Amino acid sequence: MILVIIRMNTPSDKRMELSQTIALLIGSIGTEKGCKRCDFCQSMEDENELLLLEEWDTQENLKKYLKSGRFRVLRGAMNLLKEPYEMTFHTVSKSAGMEEI
Repeated sequence: MILVIIRMNTPSDKRMELSQTIALLIGSIGTEKGCKRCDFCQSMEDENELLLLEEWDTQENLKKYLKSGRFRVLRGAMNLLKEPYEMTFHTVSKSAGMEEI
């Protein structure tokens, strides 16, 4: 499984516009082949820090998505940011619930 975290720092006057655009996009991102989860969050400490959290089943499906029109639309929306977005990828070989601890 691959976890993708996209951190965005948006100007306060553009936060609502970007949030609405991303909220509309996450439903369609979730329908991409291999997308297991797509969540959109706002930081509790900084209301201008937005996070997009995605889980993908394989690198192949993630790479296809990163070349897709949906991702291009997302990148276009992120032109509203006051600084470049930060995207990190985490490969998880095993995940478990609390019963494993």
